[in-house]
Amino acid sequence: MFSNSCAHTWALARHSLSSVKPRTHSFRFSNGGVSNADNLDFSMYKNTDEKNPRKKSRRIMVAESDRLSYVGQNFGAGSLKCNSLCKYYVGVLNNQTMQMEVHNAVLFNMLPVIPGETSTATPQNTTQSYRDKVDLLIEAFGTNKQKRALASRRLNQVGSNALQNAVAKAATSVIDKKGLAALQQEVAETESQEALASHVPPCNPNADKREDVYPFDELLSPVELAALEEPGSKMAALTLAELQKMRDEGGSLSVVKHLENMATAGEARERTACCAFYLSLLLKLARQKNFQRKFGHDQGCPRIIQNKLFKTFTVETFNNGRVQNIVSTSMRTKLAAYSLALLLHMGHMTADLSLLHRDLGITEAKVIEVAKSMGLCLIKPARAKVDKASLRDDHRQATVVLPLVKYDQFIERRKRKKMH
Repeated sequence: MFSNSCAHTWALARHSLSSVKPRTHSFRFSNGGVSNADNLDFSMYKNTDEKNPRKKSRRIMVAESDRLSYVGQNFGAGSLKCNSLCKYYVGVLNNQTMQMEVHNAVLFNMLPVIPGETSTATPQNTTQSYRDKVDLLIEAFGTNKQKRALASRRLNQVGSNALQNAVAKAATSVIDKKGLAALQQEVAETESQEALASHVPPCNPNADKREDVYPFDELLSPVELAALEEPGSKMAALTLAELQKMRDEGGSLSVVKHLENMATAGEARERTACCAFYLSLLLKLARQKNFQRKFGHDQGCPRIIQNKLFKTFTVETFNNGRVQNIVSTSMRTKLAAYSLALLLHMGHMTADLSLLHRDLGITEAKVIEVAKSMGLCLIKPARAKVDKASLRDDHRQATVVLPLVKYDQFIERRKRKKMH
């Protein structure tokens, strides 16, 4: 194992191994050992983007001899995975003081570069567009967010010819049968569905049972539900006094309601308790700005549930050179939709929208908009023969009705400014 301490920013620098004091970079040769290290010239390339936490530690090590050249890197497909799993150290003996100095080490797997291989490589495709080249760069060096956006765009991409033919055929058919007004209505509904599909849970509108419209396994898998048994049992053990205290201290009203009305024993009680704990996490996350790794730790949240919340309801962003996971506005809408779907399973396909909007900290109109996007039927409270005081306690509810309800999209028309 050899070490090198030269650190230059994308500038080629050659050093003799014997003249450089070993410090932080260690490497091995994949095709054997080196008998005479003095005959090798080492150089290292350092990424210049030190503000990006994903790139500031990237290094490329080059070793050249009279016969072969070796190249190793600590990132990408050719890097050693042990660097991310373990921490290595190099001990350097000072011959004068006879004391050992210990330094952090990064392992490089030095692979030989055989002359002639680069000349037979496939030449770069000059017919690629700028977009294709950017996509290739994102695949190699992009962040997880950029890679997800690229995969989503490729999945939704349709050939221009096929798209034009489909649009022309659909437009001709609708115009011939229903006229231009019907075509505009169809386009408005399609745009509305595409805009709302990003936050609606997985849906099966052709299901025969109401419970299968928004499958429970898509909200909580059997493994995740089993992981919630321990914290769910603690919630099921809460007394009426503790539930009242939770209500008085501004706790989740939807959670308290289902804990008060759940079954006395059996599998239904355990499932309701697990769902109530998971619902409390969703409602708590909806009021957060940043997602911390210790989220839910004080409540006994399992690691598998933390990872699920992290991957499903947060987006990555850079702040002062650090990667942060935030709960954006679109993710709050997604949290509202998933919470509503979970409440439907907890309440026999009926959910209280008035309690939900208070727990989420958003307006009731926003919750109703989410319910409409999910195709739910809105139930207005009965207002006959009641006084004004009781009207304040009326709760608007949503339920699943087959087939799902399709609501007309409201298109706001802006007033023209008067010309003076």
